[in-house]
Amino acid sequence: MEEAAGMLKAVAHPVRIAIVELLDNGARRHVTEIFEQLGVEQAVASHHLAILRNRGVLSQVREGKRMYYFLRHPRLAEIVDCIKYCCAN
Repeated sequence: MEEAAGMLKAVAHPVRIAIVELLDNGARRHVTEIFEQLGVEQAVASHHLAILRNRGVLSQVREGKRMYYFLRHPRLAEIVDCIKYCCAN
């Protein structure tokens, strides 16, 4: 139960929710793609990526000079979608 609460707490920020949505469906993205698509500064994206990585939400893999991020638990995006649906109704 504590692990689930920690994961939900880690995602509980609009930028981090947007990152989870970007990485839905098994997508892997590097930090440049993420900050450009979100329209935030690179430092902001890197800060939120670090939080998600440290809480076990994201994993990363290096390819050449780039670090790619992906959801460690792909079904987490479905939970975020469910919460958004509940808030809309």
